[in-house]
Amino acid sequence: MTAYVEHTFAQTALDFFRNIRSYGNFFVAPPMLGSSCTTFTLRSCASYAPPRNIFVSKGAYCSKKVDKMLYVGTILAVKNMGKTYRGILLAGGSGSRLFPLTQTVSKQLLPVYDKPMIYYPLSTLMSFSICKILIISTPQDIPHIKKLLEDGSQLGLELSYKVQEHPNGIAEAFVLGADFIEKGNVCLILGDNIFYMGEQLNDFTDIIEKNDGAVICGYHVSDPERYGIIEFDKDVNVRSIEEKPSKPKSNFAVVGLYFYTSDVVQKAKNLRPSARGELEITDLNMSYLEENRMKVLRLSRGTAWLDAGTPDSLMDAAQFVQLIEKRQGLKISCIEEIALNRGFINSEQFAELVNKYKDGSDYKKYLIRILNERKM
Repeated sequence: MTAYVEHTFAQTALDFFRNIRSYGNFFVAPPMLGSSCTTFTLRSCASYAPPRNIFVSKGAYCSKKVDKMLYVGTILAVKNMGKTYRGILLAGGSGSRLFPLTQTVSKQLLPVYDKPMIYYPLSTLMSFSICKILIISTPQDIPHIKKLLEDGSQLGLELSYKVQEHPNGIAEAFVLGADFIEKGNVCLILGDNIFYMGEQLNDFTDIIEKNDGAVICGYHVSDPERYGIIEFDKDVNVRSIEEKPSKPKSNFAVVGLYFYTSDVVQKAKNLRPSARGELEITDLNMSYLEENRMKVLRLSRGTAWLDAGTPDSLMDAAQFVQLIEKRQGLKISCIEEIALNRGFINSEQFAELVNKYKDGSDYKKYLIRILNERKM
């Protein structure tokens, strides 16, 4: 006779950890999004590999709304009632600000210290437990990005690709990705934006779960005249967004990370091209603001946002990554490590992936170190 225990979501991740240990050799590990978030990864204490008969809610951004959890011997089933997000990585544009570096090489494949630029935005989506991702880029660049990332299955991802024939604006990503988005929620990240958020990932859990329109991110900058700037009222609600104002009303710039509900597709289709002939992301955001359906997550001190779209900012980004990695001995935006930590792949799959890489690189040595630490 099989006994089972039913739990409602009234426990913290630590309590779940204590309970699951009494039901076999498996434990539940919460993601970085928060200690009580319910996107759990199930790992074997011996190999960190989830057994085949266990359902792991991987790749979906999950809220704290869980119907029930059933522990049947060593089997865990999670019925998730939260929001899920798909991801769009917009890696388009001609890279004109980086010419002549981009004359023969895609901007997104330029090195940022020890990794291609595209690893950084991709890792941000993965950190939100998003594994179904559409990459939009130019006809010339798509083949090279595909050669690097393939279909993503080696990382436990589902990558698809779409060509943007001409740089017709950020908001066009939702028109091009309409079939991909379907009726779901979507997170858009720009291909030259690098985020270092650390523990503030936890702050995203509640605000994105409560999203009924748009969530944009604001970052404090010293030169607000160069960016789209957010104006706040006395209650820190968004009052307006102004592009490159001569007299900025705050120092918070809108950065290239956005979360939207499914109606973003129709809103993008309804946009009219601006004077420069593009579908502007600011116009899209303003449509949500006018409906009082916009929230802003202000990135806090200790976080970093870099737009690596110019020679100076590309160098700044590389030096920033180098400094952090050398000081901590831990890599930023290591997509293989994130895939393992998120439960997208298991240790055996991770080892197979590492073995395919060429010997001699510090990057491979780091991955081997991560694998060996898992075995301890």
